[in-house]
Amino acid sequence: MQFSRSKNSPNLLANAVKIALLGAAVSSTGAFAQNADENIEKISVYGKHNKLILESGTATKSNMALMQTPAAIVVVDKELLKAQNATTLQEALRNVSGLGQAGNNYGIGDNLTVRGLGVNYTYDGMYGGADLGNNFNPTRSMTNIESIEVLKGPATGLYGIGAAGGVINLVEKKPQQQEAIEISAKVGSWNSYGIGFDATGGLNAQWAYRLVTNHERSDGYRDLQSDRDEVYASLSFDVNASHKLLLSTAYIDDALQIDSIGDPVRIMNWDSTSGTPGNLSGADLPNDAKLDDDGTNYLGVQLTAQQREQLAASVLSSDGLKPYNLGDGNLISPLSKPNEGEELRIKLRHDWHINNDSTLTQQVLWRSYDSEFARQTGAYNYVYWDRRGVINADPRAPLLIDGELHPFAARRQEYRRQVAEEQTWQYFADLQLGWSLGGVMGEHLVSVNYENREMALKSWSVYDADSAKGDNAIPYILDIRNPNWARGDIMDYDPSLRSNYDKSLDAYGVSFQEVLYLTDQLTVRAGLAYSAIEQAYQHKGSDRAPEASKELDSDDSGMTYNFGINYQVLPQLSAFVNVAKGRTAYSILGSLSDETEEANRPDSESQSLDLGIRFTALDEDLLGSIVWFETSRTNLRYTNPLYNDDPKDPEYNVAVQQYFYDDEDESKGIEIDLNLALAESVDLNLNATWQDAIEIRAQERSEQKKGVPEKMASAWVNYQLPATVMENLTLSLGLNYVDERTINSDSFGLPTATIDSYTRWDAAARYQGDKYQIQLNIENLTDERYYSKALFLGGLPGNERNVKLSVNYQF
Repeated sequence: MQFSRSKNSPNLLANAVKIALLGAAVSSTGAFAQNADENIEKISVYGKHNKLILESGTATKSNMALMQTPAAIVVVDKELLKAQNATTLQEALRNVSGLGQAGNNYGIGDNLTVRGLGVNYTYDGMYGGADLGNNFNPTRSMTNIESIEVLKGPATGLYGIGAAGGVINLVEKKPQQQEAIEISAKVGSWNSYGIGFDATGGLNAQWAYRLVTNHERSDGYRDLQSDRDEVYASLSFDVNASHKLLLSTAYIDDALQIDSIGDPVRIMNWDSTSGTPGNLSGADLPNDAKLDDDGTNYLGVQLTAQQREQLAASVLSSDGLKPYNLGDGNLISPLSKPNEGEELRIKLRHDWHINNDSTLTQQVLWRSYDSEFARQTGAYNYVYWDRRGVINADPRAPLLIDGELHPFAARRQEYRRQVAEEQTWQYFADLQLGWSLGGVMGEHLVSVNYENREMALKSWSVYDADSAKGDNAIPYILDIRNPNWARGDIMDYDPSLRSNYDKSLDAYGVSFQEVLYLTDQLTVRAGLAYSAIEQAYQHKGSDRAPEASKELDSDDSGMTYNFGINYQVLPQLSAFVNVAKGRTAYSILGSLSDETEEANRPDSESQSLDLGIRFTALDEDLLGSIVWFETSRTNLRYTNPLYNDDPKDPEYNVAVQQYFYDDEDESKGIEIDLNLALAESVDLNLNATWQDAIEIRAQERSEQKKGVPEKMASAWVNYQLPATVMENLTLSLGLNYVDERTINSDSFGLPTATIDSYTRWDAAARYQGDKYQIQLNIENLTDERYYSKALFLGGLPGNERNVKLSVNYQF
């Protein structure tokens, strides 16, 4: 059912007819074909995106057409993903404004943000794993993805507990009655290869199936190897005209090498020296002259005049300010092990079309995700730093061994092995009831949801001589440019069990949403939700705390809302405003207190305000949106500086409140998204973002949030050559711009470190035959050296220039 009363509803109806005609005309090999029958009119860009929104039914869980929707929603269709040969969500994020890499990244899984804030990941609206402090964090594949929807801002009422930034909803491939089979193969740089299979068809008039498999492997740039095996199987059953069942299963087994360090920033603190970048001598690096309390030992490492000159000569003008370029090398130790993940999902969906105006959709999901990896978390090259009044206090100092200086040594190393398990049950029921009264039409949506997550984590650490307790320490890296690696296995070095706990979370909620089509121009969407979160935590025993604790628990609940108004000024132009509030657990993996000494933290809340316009032109072959937003994660806790519980301290004061709860992560800015099809030969996707993402701590506003760029932009254009030149050949060109990002850390003596902005160019050429397609993709055409992610104290180098050749054949 479509209640749309928008001014361009005749166009929507026409597009629906076009879609139906197109689907009926596809041949038995045409489910994957790129060219429609010549007698069928082309579907407009708006018609295609609107169809994706309505068919998925997950973006707003209503029948609102895209031009009527008072919310910031962006859709990425499969044609764009295929043209870019995007195989992971990491590779697809360039297509959505505001979507980028998180700061303080450790290179594990999809650590993404929307508007500089955290996100939820869903498959067809159901839980698809979380970004949980570098744990339980898969790298999501595009193998079984039909399209991507990004709903920006809190969406607790629609999706249960949710992050402040929004929801990334991955719409999966579904069984089709029309029989189609496709095989695919690809080869590329770094010994990369893959083979895939996709088959669908009707078993009879009621049953249809789909089977998608994929195997791929790559040595990766800088030895970031990846292996992935995937199987997706789904079965649909049209019981009758009113009832439809869909059973979907997924199994993913992958192993992806982790680089948590990248190119590190050498710890050269320019505030500690009279020298300046590019003008530094040994005289600018004096030793600390202070002695300990006994007056026998210097507090700082003492270098000879010759060693100070050697140290100064090693310092580049960019050291302490930018990552040190290791070229094609890396700091990935043989002790590191890839992130080996195994995921199993089973989902059952039931759609009951009660009548022409009402539908009940129920979904139940069981998901299991296990992961294990070993990674190097720290390797710090200390050069010169006056820390807390002492210059080069050991071990935060240059490395001296037997009187020999090692200017490029890495010390205070930690290697961490981690084993994690997560199992999830989730249930959603959405009852949609259409109604009309006089000249007003509307939709009720009543939703209930329940989610249970059971998690277990163990983590072991080993250290070099700066932190190791025994004699079996990891050797120092004497030169990060040519590392001398430890051998064997991480468990050979007397690891310390640092974390060992079980954590469970139960969340449930009830929400009500009302959509009103008040006039031909005016639509309203309003929602109210109640959600509750219960957590339980048990420490199982570690080397620091051998005794298992009793199980601790906490609970919190509250109301959230969303309210949006959309006014369609013209058939081609609408304006909207939307406000929303969301909530989620403050820390899904964090420990809990018995509340005798310290209260558990309340659930984290978020709020957003969007003001936007959405427009079409060129017979709906231009679709665009411009949105101004202000989004924040609120009620974050910080300690009252006046609180002091030390009775021996003259400033002892427990009469004041211990904590305040008004810290925020705030982001505001402008997003632009544009899709264009021109003269049936040119397609363009363009997006741009300006965002001021800051942290407010103890009422002090920070500079731009660590690792989050202020500006981002991306473009991808496809051009199909005229038949007179070469029929069925399409050329593509892409541009991706990311602004400067901070990787500073005052606690490590790097107050102003950044990674540079970059502009990367990509290209592709695709030839479409009757039953086959050949495509060549080139990434990083100019072979620019750039950093794709802002790591803790460094930058992860983006891929060098590389090629990928893929072939698809349809039976």
